[in-house]
Amino acid sequence: MTALEQANHTVITYDWADGVRPGVIDQDWVIHIGGISSTTERDVDRVLRQNYEFSAELFDECKRFGVNFQYASSASVYGLVSDFAEHSPVDPRTPYAWSKYLFERHHTRHQGGNTAQGFRYFNVYGSEGEDHKGNQASPHSQFQRQAKATGTIKVFENSELYHRDFVHVSKIVDTHLRFMSIPESGIWNVGTGKPQSFMDVAQQYGVPITTVPMPDVLKDSYQKYTCADMTKYNATLKKYSV
Repeated sequence: MTALEQANHTVITYDWADGVRPGVIDQDWVIHIGGISSTTERDVDRVLRQNYEFSAELFDECKRFGVNFQYASSASVYGLVSDFAEHSPVDPRTPYAWSKYLFERHHTRHQGGNTAQGFRYFNVYGSEGEDHKGNQASPHSQFQRQAKATGTIKVFENSELYHRDFVHVSKIVDTHLRFMSIPESGIWNVGTGKPQSFMDVAQQYGVPITTVPMPDVLKDSYQKYTCADMTKYNATLKKYSV
């Protein structure tokens, strides 16, 4: 919000309330980054209601009134694949990932009348106030908290083999701001293109590291590797010189 205000935007915020949609008339943009972010949430109806149905209703309202729309999608839609370009096949493995993919489909099948931009966030870190997320906070946040509280860090077994594309939240903010000046609809990856292992992240904090077994609830959906293909993203920014 601060970054938008510094860019001379007037910002009106909205907190989720079941059955209530924020008014979009007279707005130039709606930036929708809320929802259930837990990849381990198994209440499918709850996830679909908040992440898919509400998003679709909000999108349709923006389209109706010609309000431009940006939203947060997720690299989780790729699932257990090795090719991370926007046109690549996807393999969602959790209710969260499915909710993100289903809304992407709604967006791409019903776009027109406004600019609508979706961003597949890879592994975002650097946000303040992640404590409420518990074990769903970014590894950077969890490892930092463990190091400070206990002087040790716990990682899953074989964490040196799990590589993710960790992207700082500042790039997410910058992306939303820069794309607001781009009159093009679509879906873009937002990452770095440079994956790093969980073990490498933990070692940055300079404390002893212990390993723990991966919980069963994660084993079938845990992405061992993500790496954003940033070709489309970079080409778009170059095209509009922003």
